[in-house]
Parts: sequence; structure tokens; C-alpha cells
Amino acid sequence: MWPSDGVVFDRGCTACPRLARYLAEGRKQYPHYYCAPVAPFGDANARLILVGLAAGFHGANATGRPFTGDHAGVLLYQTLHRFGFASRPVSVSIDDGLELFDCRITNSVKCVPPQNKPTSTEIRTCNRYLAAELAQAPRQVVLLALGSIAHGAVLRALSLPPARYKFAHAAEFRLPGGQVLLDSYHCSRYNTQTRRLTTAMFEAVFARARSLLDAMD
Repeated sequence: MWPSDGVVFDRGCTACPRLARYLAEGRKQYPHYYCAPVAPFGDANARLILVGLAAGFHGANATGRPFTGDHAGVLLYQTLHRFGFASRPVSVSIDDGLELFDCRITNSVKCVPPQNKPTSTEIRTCNRYLAAELAQAPRQVVLLALGSIAHGAVLRALSLPPARYKFAHAAEFRLPGGQVLLDSYHCSRYNTQTRRLTTAMFEAVFARARSLLDAMD
């Protein structure tokens, strides 16, 4: 588990009152759930950083690991394994032995929000952790934003103007700091079941990420 250093991650953070109350309610209803801010998962020096939206109530909020235990993680970990970023294609629990290679998964908002919808204030409040995380990342890194909220959170964390970088699936941006920002629709149940995001579309984004990383070697 990522250390709770209070800079990149703080397991005891209660800066967002609504989210802190929701977590407290979750602990009462599901005492066996993790129900706390969820740490980034993966290599601190990874050159591929995936940025999601927030913890899912019955996924990361239950297990303590991003995209683990819910539908959104099914396609994600399957794809990570296919492209050599994960040791196995299925993520079941925090102690299942799964490892990431040259990859890290983090979220724009570390706590689970009601209806999976963080407020703009909550996104801004939590952004300091993402900013600190990206400040410690290698200069040459591929940032893969899963959804428009993650895209915006990355730009905010890097102090970049959103008007210059419009979110679109498979969009690619060379950022002033040397990073590359890739966009994908979020691998949520809604997006995959409505086929707004297909497996082929998702894999194409990861193929591009792999190509960019190979070019950095």
C-alpha cells in the first residue's frame, strides 16, 4: 500500500465533509469494507500513470485498491495484462498478488462519492494530492486520463489551461513539462454496456501508450 505521507496520500484525510460523512456511513453499513481514502497503486517511478475518477463504493472503497472488485476494473486489468503492465488479467483483492509493471493507477478523488459523482469543490480539494504525485513522477511519463473529470484533474494538477487541451477519446497532447497526456472514455459499466467504449477502442489507447513508452527507451 502507498504510504500515507500526507503529501501524495493521506489515509486519514477528512477535508471534504460530505465524503467523510459518506465514508462513516459506509463503515457502519459495511464494517468489513476498507471505507477510507484509497491510495495510488503501482510503481512510484512508473512511466505510465492512469488517472481515474474516484473510488467505487463496492470496488476500491471495499477492497482498498483502485479499480479492484467492481465492473470498471474488469476491462482495465484485462487490458493492462494484455499490454504487459500487469502480472495477471483479473484484480480480485488487495492481497491477490497482482503486480503492475512500469504503471501506476491513481484517482482524481481518493474517496468514494455518493452516486459516484464528486462535486467540483471536492475535485479541487483533492487535487493537491494528484499534483504532489505528478510532481514526483519521472519527467518523461505518459498520463492516461480515464474520462473528462480525470483529464481536467491532470491539467489542474499541472497548472495547465483546460481551453488548450480538449478532452476526446484517443486524444493525445504533448505537455510543456515533457509529459504526454492520452485520453480515454472511462471504462465504467455504463460506457462498456452501451458500447460508447468498446474493448477495441480501449485497447487502441493502450497500444498507443505502449508505443510511446517504447520510444522513450
